[in-house]
Amino acid sequence: MNATSIPEFSTDDLQRLQDGRLHDPFHLLGRHGPQLRACCPDAAAVVVEEAPTLALRRLPDSHVWVADVGTRPLPAHYTLRWRDADGREQRRVDPYSFGPLLSDFDLYLFGQGRHWHPQNFLGAHLRRVDGVDGVLFAVWAPNAEGISVVGDWNGWDGRWHPMRNRGSSGVWELFIPGVVAGALYKFELRTAHGLLLKADPYARAAELRPATASRVAPATSYAWGDEAWLERRAAGDWHRQPISIYELHLGSWRRRADGGFLSYAEIADQLVPYVQELGFTHVELLPVMEHPFDASWGYQCTGYYAPTARHGEPDGLRLLIDRLHQAGIGVILDWVPAHFPRDAHALARFDGTALYEHDDPRLGEHPDWGTLVFNFGRAEVKSFLLGSALYWVEAFHADGLRVDAVASMLYLDYSRGPGQWLPNRHGGNENLEAVEFLREVCGVVQGQHPGTLMVAEESTAWPQVTRPPWTGGLGFALKWNMGWMHDTLEYLEHDPVHRMYHHDRLTFSMLYAYTENFVLPLSHDEVVHGKRALLAKMPGDDWQKFANLRLLLAYQFTFPGKKLLFMGGEFGQWAEWNHERALDWYLLDYDRHRGLQAAARDLAHLYRNHAALHGHDFEPHGFEWVDCHDAAQSVISYLRHGGGRSVLVVLNFTPVVRHGYRLGVPGPGWHAVCFNSDSAYYGGSNTGTAGAQAEPVPWMGRPWSVSLTLPPLAALVLELP
Repeated sequence: MNATSIPEFSTDDLQRLQDGRLHDPFHLLGRHGPQLRACCPDAAAVVVEEAPTLALRRLPDSHVWVADVGTRPLPAHYTLRWRDADGREQRRVDPYSFGPLLSDFDLYLFGQGRHWHPQNFLGAHLRRVDGVDGVLFAVWAPNAEGISVVGDWNGWDGRWHPMRNRGSSGVWELFIPGVVAGALYKFELRTAHGLLLKADPYARAAELRPATASRVAPATSYAWGDEAWLERRAAGDWHRQPISIYELHLGSWRRRADGGFLSYAEIADQLVPYVQELGFTHVELLPVMEHPFDASWGYQCTGYYAPTARHGEPDGLRLLIDRLHQAGIGVILDWVPAHFPRDAHALARFDGTALYEHDDPRLGEHPDWGTLVFNFGRAEVKSFLLGSALYWVEAFHADGLRVDAVASMLYLDYSRGPGQWLPNRHGGNENLEAVEFLREVCGVVQGQHPGTLMVAEESTAWPQVTRPPWTGGLGFALKWNMGWMHDTLEYLEHDPVHRMYHHDRLTFSMLYAYTENFVLPLSHDEVVHGKRALLAKMPGDDWQKFANLRLLLAYQFTFPGKKLLFMGGEFGQWAEWNHERALDWYLLDYDRHRGLQAAARDLAHLYRNHAALHGHDFEPHGFEWVDCHDAAQSVISYLRHGGGRSVLVVLNFTPVVRHGYRLGVPGPGWHAVCFNSDSAYYGGSNTGTAGAQAEPVPWMGRPWSVSLTLPPLAALVLELP
């Protein structure tokens, strides 16, 4: 080839373009003085539409076409017209006629780990540039030798649209005119280890699995109607408000008759009235972020900015959340920064190197799940995750994020044996970078959006998870009380005759109840993998199983802490949760299941309506033991205070009716029963439905006392006068 016929670039540049390894294809392509050069692989003929007599010629052994335009006037953004190999005519404004579009300030903030909205410039964005419509693509891949955008508009051919590298930022960009919303695309990366085809980490929509391409998301036109909800959220004090969370998996709560997934709108039509009637204040959705493997339940996420396509378009999720808000129901989304899967199309070894993860498997791999660990110390990874957290709160109006597997983030030796982990710079096992990241993400989300809740699933005794960073805390609003959950379920699974020997399981949690802002969870993790459904865990015959489960729910809803119950527990699902099919809603044709559901509903409303049960969940003066020592009869009793009122809670964990059971109370008057889990309405024996008049009989250090009939395997809640 005669290099002198191609001014301003070398044959080496042309070869690198041919190989997909040219960092700045704009140096070669576009108009350069008297010459115009275009990238048109496999074209049979190419002309400039604005100068149809100007035919381009292909450079030998190349997919670059050139024309000597001299001083001929052409528009800044001219249109190329060509015939493809099949004789079809194509046309598009030349993408290499546009200058760089990403701002240096965005790139700087991103590289500092301080960009809260990197998705606003990375990913795929519908743009109008100088009157030309198209999509601006941008991706971070500092170690790639070259990147092209491939999609359904260019035959997935990486020769058509090589991207421009933005120097030390490691970001590549390209504006492609004519690409429209809904277009499918990926990034084709040339690396030292070969050719990679990757989905967009910042994609806001994706194909339905098992397909893995990203989709150009349309600009949302959704008109929100939840302004009043957002105003109340920002002005409220969630510490003193009821928070009862109905946890569910959208793919298996209900399904269509043919077994297919419901759309977001169909879910809204059924879920909103159901949760309203139940009386829960919030729903928590298992991850709705895009994920390739159904059996991961969404916890092995590949789309940190993309709602799953299983239920429809992103605006469908907006509609679901909006409908819940308008019905007075908050929405918490599960969010998973603890790990990500190894799927070849996703984040793993994104540019041929350990980009989002650590290179050393002792830092970068989770042995439990076979997944990879984010490098929380890398600035661009922090920007990626900070942006993701804010995105769900801002773009979808989520009221909070429940952060999965926090313990695995905090400890470098989590599930690792000797020699399988590396200590931090001080020689300890704490992941200092993860600690700093968690503090920052909690501070940013809750600081920018007052009233939102960052919730930690943290299973160890790490101190001050829900305390502010300036006191040494992590800054979460709430923490799941895993100790309460495990102790309580272990206790309830014992035959009542043996419960007296395990009484401390009921009382131990009060020793640490106010060290954190706790949620009392009966979650999805407790009803899978051979652990059995809540109802199936309970001992005894069917009558006792239902009575035990009603008692468990009453204990949960009256004990200090916010509440969480996984779907199916409210009506007594017998089978373990199976993500592949809907809950067994036919069970509500049976009286005992309807009775259990009615008990769950009445408890949720009781909890909402009585400030004594929620007003001081995190403060010692909201709770007072009446008697925690009656192990012999497996009975506990306590007072809850709040809003100027008090209630007495008595729990009998044996199937024995206790007649004349005396308890000390603060003062005189009639103590009315406002909830009895043994009510015939719930399927019980209807024992103990009467209240009691306080008598001036000193008892348990109190001047007054009441004599009660305790129903079997049941809870009584009495309003104090």
